[in-house]
Amino acid sequence: MAAQFPDEREVEATLRAVLADVLGLDPARVAAFDGGTALFGALPEFDSMAVAGLLTELEERLGILIEDHEVDADLLESFGSLLAFVRAKALR
Repeated sequence: MAAQFPDEREVEATLRAVLADVLGLDPARVAAFDGGTALFGALPEFDSMAVAGLLTELEERLGILIEDHEVDADLLESFGSLLAFVRAKALR
């Protein structure tokens, strides 16, 4: 049987669930995030300690590998930038 890869909606739903779980945010609040919603530096819950947990959880849930050199401030700036990155990794 061939492996089932997630589609764009599944990747987005997973990212939203990981943000809610790792950062302890209300899922309804995360559901309202759009591409321009600021993340790192704008959400007090999303500090440097939370970054590692977030990336590790995304790797686990999506079966991806995120290299250290791929992570920078631009990636974590907004929901849209993080979603684009995660989709690119998961939907290869």
